[in-house]
Amino acid sequence: MKALYVTSLHTFSGKTALCLGLGRRLQADGYEVGYLKPLSTQPWQVGGRVADEDADFVRRTLGLSEDPCDLVGVVLTQKLLMQELTGEAPPDLLAQVKAAFERVSAGKDVVLLEGGASAREGFSVGLGTPVVAEALDVPALAVTYFYDRMSLLDDCLVAKLRLGERLLGVMVNKVPDEEMDFVVNVAHPYLESRDIPLLGALPLRQQLQAISVGELADVLQGEFLALPEKRDELIEHLVVGAMSVEQALPRIRRIPGTKAVITGGDRADMQLVALETAVKCLVLTGHLRPMPEVLRRAEEASVPVLLVRGNTMETVEAIERVFGKTRLGQRAKLEQFEALLVEHFDFERLYEGMGLGE
Repeated sequence: MKALYVTSLHTFSGKTALCLGLGRRLQADGYEVGYLKPLSTQPWQVGGRVADEDADFVRRTLGLSEDPCDLVGVVLTQKLLMQELTGEAPPDLLAQVKAAFERVSAGKDVVLLEGGASAREGFSVGLGTPVVAEALDVPALAVTYFYDRMSLLDDCLVAKLRLGERLLGVMVNKVPDEEMDFVVNVAHPYLESRDIPLLGALPLRQQLQAISVGELADVLQGEFLALPEKRDELIEHLVVGAMSVEQALPRIRRIPGTKAVITGGDRADMQLVALETAVKCLVLTGHLRPMPEVLRRAEEASVPVLLVRGNTMETVEAIERVFGKTRLGQRAKLEQFEALLVEHFDFERLYEGMGLGE
């Protein structure tokens, strides 16, 4: 049995997405795949027990048969954290992770371990990525995203410093098109010269940063006034309709891709104009219900309508906190990410480093 520890150098780098992409590729190549999240810092209740929502999402996407609670080594609740920090008869957390790893490895060819949200997560409770990787004797793949040139190189060097020979390589996600030449022709040889294999550099794609209408509804605790069946429609851009119709219309039309228009529930003029353009969702703020004509036109145009309690700026701020940070919950997003991996990720080199096919 082989294993790979997929760890993130920053939050929202695409770690879970990479686990999904690798898992599905391994399955397509004929391998029996297992999964474990050694440490979860976000307790999630399922059937009266504590699990991890990301782990359950991976379980469902990869079609794994295990109980969701068995796919997490340690779920760090506040009680458990205080026990660990105060020395109040803390449990052996590393032993729990080892036992969970042994459990999910049974009958598997490859086990993917999903590490923390950042390079620093877990150290305070003795479960930092280098500690766990060493205890389980597994190699690691680090994921980061392009923020700026110096940060990218520093992140990769720190990963090498912490993981040493266990680092099989790094993958850089969300590389802007104008920076791809730097990553491929400058950063790549620089990192390779320091024994840090660059296994992939994935370009930034706006659709993968998109949020679904259903996710908007969940984040905003919104009420569907029309077409709740359109939950899976993807939104790439937000347009705030707080100005006059004459100012807003050119702006709405100028923005490419799929978009949601956010405007007051009492702005019937803005709502009707927006429905004449290629919008994918209307978000009406202030808990003010629109005129019946607006809902009729929305139904005709197949545009879902959400009603939310917050004002327009509160609503925009709430959406921006999660924009570009959502799961690949829609098949179209997952398939696009997998296509990027096929084109830009070196599976052959990864498999060789893991000892697959030997």
